[in-house]
Amino acid sequence: MALNRKIAYVNLTTGEIKTAPIPVEMRQLYLGGRGLDMYLLYNHLKPGVDALSPDNVLTVSAGLLVGTPASASARTHVGAKSPLTGFVGSSNMGGFFAPELRFAGFDHLVVKGKAPSPVYLWVHDGEIEIRDGSKLWGEDVPTTQDLIREELGDPEIKALCIGIGGENLVRYANVMTGIKNAAGRSGTGAVMGSKNLKAIAARGTQDIAIRFPKEALEYNAKLLEHIGSTKFAQIMQKWGTMFIYGVTNTTGLVRNRNFQSNQQVGGNIECEHIEEHALGTEGCYGCIIHCRHKYMIRKGPYAGTYAEGPEYTSQGAFGMEVGCNNFETVLIGNHLVNKYGIDTLETGSIIAWAMELYEKGILTDKDTDGLKLEFGNDEAMLEMIKRIAERKGLGDILAEGPLRAAKKIGKDALKYCIQVKGMSNLHSDERPTPSLALGIATGSRGSDHLRSRPAIDLYHLPEKVLRSIYGGPKPYDGPLSSDYTSYEGKPRMVQWHEMLYEAIDCTGVCKFHSVFLSPNLIAFDELSKLIYHNTGLEFTPEEIWDIADRAYTVERLFNLREGLTRADDWLVDRYFDEPTPVGLPIVRGKTLDRAKFKQMVDEYYSLHGWDETGVPKPETLKKIGLDQEPSHML
Repeated sequence: MALNRKIAYVNLTTGEIKTAPIPVEMRQLYLGGRGLDMYLLYNHLKPGVDALSPDNVLTVSAGLLVGTPASASARTHVGAKSPLTGFVGSSNMGGFFAPELRFAGFDHLVVKGKAPSPVYLWVHDGEIEIRDGSKLWGEDVPTTQDLIREELGDPEIKALCIGIGGENLVRYANVMTGIKNAAGRSGTGAVMGSKNLKAIAARGTQDIAIRFPKEALEYNAKLLEHIGSTKFAQIMQKWGTMFIYGVTNTTGLVRNRNFQSNQQVGGNIECEHIEEHALGTEGCYGCIIHCRHKYMIRKGPYAGTYAEGPEYTSQGAFGMEVGCNNFETVLIGNHLVNKYGIDTLETGSIIAWAMELYEKGILTDKDTDGLKLEFGNDEAMLEMIKRIAERKGLGDILAEGPLRAAKKIGKDALKYCIQVKGMSNLHSDERPTPSLALGIATGSRGSDHLRSRPAIDLYHLPEKVLRSIYGGPKPYDGPLSSDYTSYEGKPRMVQWHEMLYEAIDCTGVCKFHSVFLSPNLIAFDELSKLIYHNTGLEFTPEEIWDIADRAYTVERLFNLREGLTRADDWLVDRYFDEPTPVGLPIVRGKTLDRAKFKQMVDEYYSLHGWDETGVPKPETLKKIGLDQEPSHML
């Protein structure tokens, strides 16, 4: 059955491996994927451990619906205590690894300890081996996967791995699979590196029995017809997420030159330029959209290099933020971070920050070893990517992440850093958009666009439509506003998306098939049907909300245990003190209002059943079944 998959506990220090079934009771509480991973971290991690020590715990999982007929059910979740923030480390990626893990008989891996020398895990049809990974150490992301397939003699093996960024303990190193699928933002790649774990390879031939196969196939076909008919899917099939740039940059909702402007003028990084380089498009397991491009770099020192992407995030990281206007530069930057296995957003943001510090004289030529770290200097930006991955010179400092780097640099460095909870913000400017600002301020893993972002708030949807979305599945009759510059009703939007994205991550379905960038895709009603047809588990939309609420509250409890306070659910002063200088009239001259923002945080806490300090109330914990945690049921 779709539920008949195991959990494995691997101790790299002792070599001990234990497996166990996953009780249906745990499925009913957390479903799987991110939700169950967060439960495992909360139960298996001691408070206060060093994230780069053997005491950290790494979880790798497939969502509940992965490998079933459910559309785009391919997501892998990777969890740990984040070496970047010290809070929840939680990362999600597409590709083909998670289905292969399920076909091999496992849904969750819990990895503890540290191997005495480099190793990789080999997961195959109910068995797990710890194998020598010495010859893989030092290899880049694509080569590592090729070498594993060559060694094991099977071209169908799927693997996740780290590059030199993870080996060198760059605190925002990614876990990668394929060419560009990245479990990013949280530094889980550095956790693997700290454990001498280079890769996890999987190959399986075990069937996944679907509870109601006829109904599952029919319902999925209906969903696919609907998804494929949407304008959003059609645009994504042609341009991928790069299409977002044209609208956000024209409006003035992006970060340019770190945080000095909110619009890139005279740029050359629009999505249409991919046509000069594209070799077709690629998709993840079970997905009809195929939203990422396969491309070839055509000229310069990287001419002939094959890569995949770039996402809108790379346009921002290696274009807008650093003031570079060359599309080839974006393509090369995207290739380099994926090859080295470091986070696109964090890398671009921290280089942009360093460029502003250089501009202001806080960093000098001596600090940069003569590198002219100026906005718009493509070569300097690309060189810094390499220095960060290799931890050379200033790159060694920047590899520590913004808060640690600011402490080492000193002076007024922290003042210019755009971060939340120690995680750099992505390439968006939320000063004109209170809902998006609240989402990044309160996100459980730091400044984030994938945990609670109500992106459809930008569409000026009629209030009637907003009410149809945000009025359930848990009743809400409070205010809602179609004006994205308004503060009214935005906490509900953030909470609603928080719950939906948590549920989506528990199932392993891609967010692009959900109400993320389109208001008429999968939400709680559809998840209820998908889960029932494929697994036989019966949940109402309200019960799925409760599961998401439970899992998200575990993340909150984890962070509180690690020292989180209300002060961490806030934004840096520049959001409140520096008006947006350019853009359309609706966004120009905007700052966030401190008093109104505080009221939004208060309302957000209240919606969650948390007190004024952001701590879940005892009655809230009892209501959602967390008053006895940690319970150690798994």
